[in-house]
Amino acid sequence: MKKLLLIAALALPMAPAFADAPKPDALVADGVPPVPDELPVQTRPYMEFRTASFSGWHPTDKSMLIATRFGNTAQLHRVAGPMMDRKQISFEAEPVGGGSWAPKTGDILLTQKDIGGNEFYQIYALKDGKLTLLTDGKSRNSINAWSDDGELVAYTSTRRNGSDNDIYVMNPRDPSTSRMVAEVKGGGWNVGAFSPDKKSAVVGQYLSVSNVDMSLLDLATGKMTPIGDHTKDIAIGGASFAPDGSLWVTSDEGSDFQRLGTIDIATGKFTPRGPAEKWDVDSFDISPDGSFIVYETNEAGVSKLKLLDPKTNTVRVVDGLPAGIIGGFEVSEWGEIGVTFTSARSAADAYSIDPKTLKVTRWTESETGGLDVSKNVEPELLTVKSFDGLPVSGFLYRPDPVKFPGKRPMIMNVHGGPEGQSRPGFQGRSNYLLNEMGVAIFYPNVRGSTGYGKKFVGLDNGPFKREDSVKDMGAFLGTLAKDPSLDASRFGLAGGSYGGYMCYAAAVQFKDKLRATNCIVAISNFVTFLENTQSYRRDLRRVEYGDERDPAQRAKLLEISPLTRVAEITKPMFVVTGGNDPRVPASEADQIVKAIRDKGGVAWHLLGKNEGHGFAKKENVDYQFWSTLMFWKQNLLN
Repeated sequence: MKKLLLIAALALPMAPAFADAPKPDALVADGVPPVPDELPVQTRPYMEFRTASFSGWHPTDKSMLIATRFGNTAQLHRVAGPMMDRKQISFEAEPVGGGSWAPKTGDILLTQKDIGGNEFYQIYALKDGKLTLLTDGKSRNSINAWSDDGELVAYTSTRRNGSDNDIYVMNPRDPSTSRMVAEVKGGGWNVGAFSPDKKSAVVGQYLSVSNVDMSLLDLATGKMTPIGDHTKDIAIGGASFAPDGSLWVTSDEGSDFQRLGTIDIATGKFTPRGPAEKWDVDSFDISPDGSFIVYETNEAGVSKLKLLDPKTNTVRVVDGLPAGIIGGFEVSEWGEIGVTFTSARSAADAYSIDPKTLKVTRWTESETGGLDVSKNVEPELLTVKSFDGLPVSGFLYRPDPVKFPGKRPMIMNVHGGPEGQSRPGFQGRSNYLLNEMGVAIFYPNVRGSTGYGKKFVGLDNGPFKREDSVKDMGAFLGTLAKDPSLDASRFGLAGGSYGGYMCYAAAVQFKDKLRATNCIVAISNFVTFLENTQSYRRDLRRVEYGDERDPAQRAKLLEISPLTRVAEITKPMFVVTGGNDPRVPASEADQIVKAIRDKGGVAWHLLGKNEGHGFAKKENVDYQFWSTLMFWKQNLLN
């Protein structure tokens, strides 16, 4: 037997020499070197992690709906009970990242899907692994809210003119029942909740991160009645009716932070409920019997889940989850709370919470490529004073000092939005940078980030304040350069979307402090961006960045645009673009790559022809990551 085994072993073909890893057909790598085949081999465990996000409860069989990826894209799965098999129920080439069963009956499951990341979502009914189209197949549609009895669904659509988010209602079992209830102007409309009698609905109009108006919509006549004073600069969100008829919302009226409370439909008076929180209440849900309200506070980026008794105003805190981030959550018909949770040492997974005992039960345990995630580093919260004395903070992940002694290179990674926030979540592929390459990563929250109050989020508004947030990056770089464990001569910077603009701006203004930059789906010229972004979102972006139609603002927008100062970009840059991006068109990347090269500079450019505002298909994300590793190895690790 031993002899036969030896012969068989000798007969095995020799391993081939390393070649180039195959590039996905939809990627165009312009000026990007081929990925050597040894890089996928070296990084493989870090590429094979999964996540599972809670999407909803089935109201009768008590199963959980989750989204996870077993192929190239995330799809919907059903989980019958805690830690049971994930049964795939959608099988699309494009991602299907969420869905909802009809309340009470669970007889129909709705989801939405786009093509190639273009964000022109269509609404579908999912049954027997097949999607049945319920909308027109052309416009941009978004599922908003179910009626309590599961008969009707409200959604918004740009069907009428491609720009305005008109409000529709239908019984999804019969798409012919779909009807426009309200013709509106603007792209920021959504339906928060049906009234219990289904005669009206609460709708919100998002004008800016600090100004969200609420109205009551008569579903028979389409008449819109304002709730409260719409001339006030107030943000109201999360409308939901309790069984007693009270309307619960979050509001920053009279506060720098979003508070939980009730609002009187007739007078618009907001009454805070529960303890006075010192942080934003990001979201909430009401139990079907009204016995408790579960809500999440965002405390310096860390989530805290709490249960409020509306009768006594007492609050209990869920202590069974470590420091991390809670995603979407929902109370089931029987009172169990479903949540998504992630932390530095846990990929996103689905959990449930017993409202009586507050016991946390894990429903999924996503694969992590065989890696021991308990060894991942936890971030440090770093706070500095910016140029004007404003405190700004961020999260610093340091490599293991025993494995990587001495001063280490660092990448600053700036979030998008700009109404976004960097929070201490799972690093995924980036753990390879930390654990295997010894590269530190810092995630800043510059002014304009959410989570730190209404005043803070407005400090970068308009073109004349825009570069104050760029100066915040300079303050962070200055402080981090003094850190004895970091090598200030080997700093890089990355960012996506608005963070991509910050990346371009840093390449101009901090070229002496940075070795290289990696700018993803990024704004290079504010004027061309505003002129070419999709019409349904243009006015919303003008509120944040400025109005290019106004001569003074246009001049300032051009002045602060990185493309205007492209001659000052002297260090290598890696630009990543989605060919179908509806937010930041691919032309924003094309023009800056050309300008850098025309000036004799170095610009790698990776284009995903089947991607939108960021890559979503695993084969593309993997190749992007490998290309990025080559870029950082060449420019940070020498």
